[in-house]
Amino acid sequence: EVWLNELRLSGLDETGGWAGVGRMDLQLADLGTVTVSGAVRTAGFGTIEQRVNERSRENFYQFDVATNLQLGKLLPKKLAIDIPFYASYSQTVMNPEYDPYDQDVKFKDKLNTVNNKDSLKNIAQDFSAITTINVTNMRKNKTNNKTPKVYDVSNFDVSASYTKTERRNPLIESDVVQKYYAGLGYNYAPQPKYIEPFKKLIKYRSPWWNIIKDFNINYRPSLMSFRADVNRQFGATRAREVQIPGVPPSPFKIPETYDKYFVFDRVYNLRWDLTRSLNLDFSATNNARIDEPFGRIDTDPKKDTVRKNFLRGGRNVIYRQIANASYNLPLAKIPALDWTTARFNYATTYNWIGASRLAVSLGNTVENSQQKIFTGQLDFMRLYSKSKFLRSLETQTDPNAQPQLASPNIKFNPKDTVGKSKRYVSKLFRRLNRLEAKNDKGIQVEPAPALKFVGKLFTALKSVNVNYTQSFNTRLPGYADSTQFVGQNWKSRAPGLDFVFGRQPDVDWLNRAANKGWMTRDTNFNFLFTQSYREELKLEATVEPVRDFTIDISLSRSFSKNSSSLFKDTTGGGKFANLNPFAGGGFDITYISFQTMFRKFSATTPGETFLQFEQNRIALSQRWLSLNPYTGGQVNADGYAKGYGRYAQDVLIPAFIAAYTNKDPNSIALLGQENKRINDNPFKRYVPKPNWRLTYNGLSRIPGLDKIFTNFSITHSYNSNLSMNNFTSALLYADQLGLGFPSFIDTNSRNFVPYFIVPNVTISERFQPLIGIDVQMTNQLNFKLDYGRSRTVSLSLIDFQVSEVRSVDITFGLGWRKRGLKLPFKVPFSKSDSKTLENDISFRFDITYRDNAIANNILDQRNTIPTGGQKVLNINPSIDYVLNNRVRLRLFMEQSRVVGYIATPPPVTNTRAGLQVNISLQ
Repeated sequence: EVWLNELRLSGLDETGGWAGVGRMDLQLADLGTVTVSGAVRTAGFGTIEQRVNERSRENFYQFDVATNLQLGKLLPKKLAIDIPFYASYSQTVMNPEYDPYDQDVKFKDKLNTVNNKDSLKNIAQDFSAITTINVTNMRKNKTNNKTPKVYDVSNFDVSASYTKTERRNPLIESDVVQKYYAGLGYNYAPQPKYIEPFKKLIKYRSPWWNIIKDFNINYRPSLMSFRADVNRQFGATRAREVQIPGVPPSPFKIPETYDKYFVFDRVYNLRWDLTRSLNLDFSATNNARIDEPFGRIDTDPKKDTVRKNFLRGGRNVIYRQIANASYNLPLAKIPALDWTTARFNYATTYNWIGASRLAVSLGNTVENSQQKIFTGQLDFMRLYSKSKFLRSLETQTDPNAQPQLASPNIKFNPKDTVGKSKRYVSKLFRRLNRLEAKNDKGIQVEPAPALKFVGKLFTALKSVNVNYTQSFNTRLPGYADSTQFVGQNWKSRAPGLDFVFGRQPDVDWLNRAANKGWMTRDTNFNFLFTQSYREELKLEATVEPVRDFTIDISLSRSFSKNSSSLFKDTTGGGKFANLNPFAGGGFDITYISFQTMFRKFSATTPGETFLQFEQNRIALSQRWLSLNPYTGGQVNADGYAKGYGRYAQDVLIPAFIAAYTNKDPNSIALLGQENKRINDNPFKRYVPKPNWRLTYNGLSRIPGLDKIFTNFSITHSYNSNLSMNNFTSALLYADQLGLGFPSFIDTNSRNFVPYFIVPNVTISERFQPLIGIDVQMTNQLNFKLDYGRSRTVSLSLIDFQVSEVRSVDITFGLGWRKRGLKLPFKVPFSKSDSKTLENDISFRFDITYRDNAIANNILDQRNTIPTGGQKVLNINPSIDYVLNNRVRLRLFMEQSRVVGYIATPPPVTNTRAGLQVNISLQ
């Protein structure tokens, strides 16, 4: 059987539409421009890629007109007034093809059945219009070159704008948004004028007087600016009541909803270069809100309320302030210190954030920050240049060069002249002879090699750079006072200029503020008082004991801490308490720990260093026995002091550091317990130690070797870090007598609870490389060898085990480049069909070996557990040949073999080989 199915479609809508756009630009000489544009799109219009159901279902009409005018051109030129004016009007109308409430009936058919066509058309249309008028930066320009004055009209500028947006559609009866803006700006920026009162009073030419002679002061600000911006928006929206056929319309109108605001923003800026070295910068922004009654402002009482609120400057919502002071120390004015530079910068911020109108009793929020930055540089090369002998050590001289005399050969004889000319020439001749004799006595003598070597060692230190930064931040919610000029209430003197300009409050400051009524007494208050601190120290030095031998030394320390507490009135009667104090942070310093790095390591048995760590604990416990009076001199049966057992944090951390740095446990630094201030550092007794990088490039300069090597570089680098991150304060810490030591013993661990709980301590060190050799020979042969080692040791104070990661890296690379290489066969596709390659061919052979082992040692179990690690060998030979400027060939092989230290995963070998052809089409 054969079945045939047929599907037919008929009555397809093939009605099309049309569209058009137009634009006209009119230039009104130098007055401005006028632009008029329009667009029309009828129902049924669509682009080629659109489907039938995606085509336009409405008649769309758009009209736009805009003008940009410089109205100042209409005024006399001598007034020099700029009035940039802009106005525009845009209207969009969309008439639907179908009735929006009865979408099976075309809208034009519906219009033919009713009498009130205009009313129905108004309901069905989607109409929008935007009207804009603005004047931006209207100002008077200067007409002369006189020095600007504070009161000059040209310092002011005025801006204003008005925007109205109207919209209606089948669902919205009316949506009108009006925006008003007015701005007044002032900017005064004169050239600084420095007064040097001692310049003419001191006649001495000695450079030691320069620091006083060059003293200067600038009596006028470098910048004063102010800006006041007023923004008001009023929007009213009324939803359209959709009429249901057969149901009479409601006698009540849907009420309007309002979207409005009225803000008054002021911005202040002051920059004052008091001297050429001392600069002050201050800026502040005050955001205020003009409170308005609800609804439309259409009655005299409402208008009067708005007027009064505006004249008072509004209700402050946010105040933000930034103040900076920077000072370049005048060390260059002191001859003995002109080889040093130092700069200090002090920056502060202050923020006042008003409370929500729904929770005024919970108070406002104040924030401040303080940052101190000190940078210094010691240029020892400039210091050495003050000595003729030390300066001569840096001068490269040619031993075969002959000393040059200061005077040239005399080509004339005074006897050849007569009269005045003879007397003048004779006088000049005698002066030249004296200079020549003086030069003969003062010819610079090359220092002896031994003396020069000692001098180079003495001047090995070339430069030192120091950067030190301290940053504080405070956030204090529940502040009950207001803000005025520079963020302070001058009547109550709250919160004090010291806080406004960066002082960090402590608990005593909070108690004084509470007693003065500055803090909220609402018992529902539950926001945390928070502070943060960060300290960074970086020191870099460059040492060059001999030519081409450079030692770069670096040292750094980083400490950060965050604290929080709930400072509130617990009873509502003025009894404030600082509840639930909590602190945490991190610590990191550069360190030296390679003393134990080269000891024998095994992933299955405890090493010598780990055993020493276990032995160090008893010595540290005995040290705490003599320091902490709360121990009472009591010793447990296992020999450990009371409260300082074998797993006590204050015992483990210094014992761990002493063992892995090969230090005496009786002299290693101990952890502190201080936390009175936000910047107290419990790890401050651990001093950062330098890391280094050595580079020597001088072998290629040795006579004889310079004909073999174009470059022969030897490098060595060591980096190590000691870090204790994510420490937190202990809630059970107690110091009953205020002796600065813990007094509470945990019943589970039977150890004193320290102030800070440190979850882990990590020592990470790397020789990258331990030895590195990079050779480039004159015959285009390159050779590179890097041997590196690394170790990461981490002590976990949660499960009391030490995780150790050891790595050995060996990298060998050999390369050779040759142009015009002769082959035993003819080169295919070559023009000359010869056996010689025309371009460069490069051969490379790289081998990388990495041995990475990971093992865990658990305290007091004499057991080492391998947890990971692998041996990786990579072999990568390759040949590269540039056929021409567009084609490059590469023949390569990449082989990698991985063998793990544990049973899983099994050994894996991966091999890739192939020919790559790179073709550039550019």
